[in-house]
Amino acid sequence: MITPLASLHRLVWSALLAALVALGAFLQIPLGPVPFTLQPYFVMLAGYLLGPLHGAGAVTLYVCAGLLGLPVFAGGKAGLAVLLGPTGGFLAGFVLAAWVTGQAQRLDDPAWGRGMALGVAALICIYGLGVLRLMAVLDVGAGRALALGAAPFVLQDLAKAVLAVATWRWMLARGLAPR
Repeated sequence: MITPLASLHRLVWSALLAALVALGAFLQIPLGPVPFTLQPYFVMLAGYLLGPLHGAGAVTLYVCAGLLGLPVFAGGKAGLAVLLGPTGGFLAGFVLAAWVTGQAQRLDDPAWGRGMALGVAALICIYGLGVLRLMAVLDVGAGRALALGAAPFVLQDLAKAVLAVATWRWMLARGLAPR
């Protein structure tokens, strides 16, 4: 049975992680139509810590804040135009990625290998939806979209996945992760 206090605890964590995803958008390096940000780290961490439903909910809260006009997207952007633009697929991929890494809550043992497998699957979701949107908006083929929206980020995002798994395991080991 979930108590009202436990529900409030989850909501607070969801809001915190939504805010961290927004903060990750401001820590950026522009690289063409898709900037390098810390968002994938916080997106994956939201899933690892909150589970599939609340992790995806936290990221959806972030996306909704941007859609409502709060300047939380990369470069301080906001609004529907961002979601319909070149980076919109990546934003949709973030929600799915948090759901994917949230599957870690179902693991009996938070092992590195399983956590990384979920992190890689999450990155595939982000890149898959992002590249599809780039192809549509920029009217380019899959190869060009991969070169613009995925290839420059793969190594850095794998490092973010390692960091997200490490943070999740560290927090679990110390009883700091929400349950």
